[in-house]
Amino acid sequence: MEGTEQTNPCAICLGGMAAGGGQATFTAECSHTFHFSCISASVAHGNLVCPLCNAQWRDLPFVRPTPVAPPPPAHILQPRTHPVEPVIVFDDDEQVEPASGATDSRAPSPGGASSNGALVVKTHTEYSAVARDSSSENFAVLVHVKAPGIADAGAASNVQPRAPLDLVTVLDVSGSMSGHKLALLKQAMRFVIVNLGPADRLSVVSFSSEARRVTRLARMTDAGKASCVSAVESLAARGGTNIAEGLRTAAKVLDERRHRNAVSSVVLLSDGQDTYTMVRRRNGEANYEALVPPSFLRTGGEWSAPIHTFGFGNDHDAAAMHVIAEATGGTFSFIENEAVIQDAFAQCIGGLLSVVVQEARIDATCVHPGVRIISVKSGRYESRVDEDGRAATVRVGELYADEERRFLMFLAVPRTDATGGDTALVKVVCSYRVAATGGDVSVTAEDAVVARPEEVGDAERSTEVERERVRVEAAEDIAAARAAAERGAYQEAVQILENRQRAVAQSGDGDAVIVALGAELREMRGRVSSQQNYAQSGRAYMLAGMSAHVQQRANSRQMMQAQVRPVFGDSDGSMTMTFGAVRAAVQDEATLSYATPAMRAMLLRSREASAEQGRQQQLLMLQQQQQLQLQQQQHPKAGEDTQSSEPDVKKIRKT
Repeated sequence: MEGTEQTNPCAICLGGMAAGGGQATFTAECSHTFHFSCISASVAHGNLVCPLCNAQWRDLPFVRPTPVAPPPPAHILQPRTHPVEPVIVFDDDEQVEPASGATDSRAPSPGGASSNGALVVKTHTEYSAVARDSSSENFAVLVHVKAPGIADAGAASNVQPRAPLDLVTVLDVSGSMSGHKLALLKQAMRFVIVNLGPADRLSVVSFSSEARRVTRLARMTDAGKASCVSAVESLAARGGTNIAEGLRTAAKVLDERRHRNAVSSVVLLSDGQDTYTMVRRRNGEANYEALVPPSFLRTGGEWSAPIHTFGFGNDHDAAAMHVIAEATGGTFSFIENEAVIQDAFAQCIGGLLSVVVQEARIDATCVHPGVRIISVKSGRYESRVDEDGRAATVRVGELYADEERRFLMFLAVPRTDATGGDTALVKVVCSYRVAATGGDVSVTAEDAVVARPEEVGDAERSTEVERERVRVEAAEDIAAARAAAERGAYQEAVQILENRQRAVAQSGDGDAVIVALGAELREMRGRVSSQQNYAQSGRAYMLAGMSAHVQQRANSRQMMQAQVRPVFGDSDGSMTMTFGAVRAAVQDEATLSYATPAMRAMLLRSREASAEQGRQQQLLMLQQQQQLQLQQQQHPKAGEDTQSSEPDVKKIRKT
């Protein structure tokens, strides 16, 4: 752990090691702490044991040597130079558990997430039949992918494997986070730490005017959890907001680690705007990608760790947080109600702890020689259609357990002279890597086929295709309404959303997904109706909605706290807590936000933990009230005793 309060001096130089002392510290495996410069010099002289307890060290501090320039010619006058600070390398991450044959040592996810079969790929055609003498230039085929499910939570055991996680949390501790905000953040981080398994690793990075790595990337064993909780509790709010420096520190943690778990991710939380990074404008818009370190940007076909961003309160830079998430494949969440920060974190890690598919890729190939792929609606997922239209690909990436993706492909279907029979449209293959084992898998769907009768009556559209078309069109109109609001055309934005809401209502027929989408559009209308509403919460709410729809992944938007209250005075005099309202709220939010069962389970766990904490606080308040009443009852009695003794005193004085 680096930068935390230390009461003991460095055993080598006997200097103090309080936070803010200007020197980096190194905590050895034996838990003794030294100045980094002191212990590095000691190791450089061949001392490979702890100076205090003589414990043999496996992980040694390392200082990257500074390259030495050749001496200049003697006749050239050199300017006076300052000593160069040593470059600290974050290669002290704790070793991961062995990957092979170690399934019994991997912790199951809180929801019991483990691979339960293979990924499922299906295709749905817009219509089941097209007349032989008819052609279509815009025939829709839906490709539906669903990741393997999770094992039943009650049957989960420690022998069920899941992919372990390397998580870096980048936390804003600027001055605006002081007080209640920081207390809520610490509570949320305690929940995250408690719910990580012993194979998962966590590093905490904090930032204000500068950034620092608070803890190294360490396994969440009991000792590791205790160390992280202590480090989080030591966080203090002060200074400005330097988001870019916080992300650069997180990049160093991941880039310089010696070991790697199967899954890596970053969680960024901020309540303000970066005031230290010059963000240049490009085409009239700020280039917020300047805040993202290059190693996080998805370029050249490589997969990078996603950054899931959380805008805390109404004063954060929603546009910046949205771009950071979008550029790295993460999601942007808007925590308008600061009290639900723990729920927002819980839903996120519920997904991260249930990753079952990695590097998923969909390949579609036309079967009939006359069929061509015109376009693919893939949201933010990278897609490509070959020049001849005979093939297309979609890069999907990671999938949580039970998570689904839907992509619409639009085809050109030609006439046919064949009598009867079918026209095979496309063959779809999904290849991916199993996160827990690293094995490669390829799954082929049944060919998308359309019947070719001589005549076709009033054919019904596929419900699956129509539902996805409605969702895609709604997502496109949300983006259009947001663009209108950005240029100050608030009534135009309202009109776009109102028209789309009307179209959604006409197509729904009571479908739960359509009903939820209509409610979301209605909510957005109110948030873009004026400059004040849009600036206060509309921009953040709409960007969070866009993030969820283009990624088809759950995030947090105006997550309402469940109406859970402790019930006192039961018939037996005890106190109970009901969680039915919590479960109902979780199910409702899941319908709105693409949440998977594992994410809902972790969200429910967070709600129940908060309810239990509230119950404990109520108990404490009740005990304090009882003690106060007891003291008040005892105080008058003491006064009465004093008064009753006064006559006796007077008698004694008269005598």
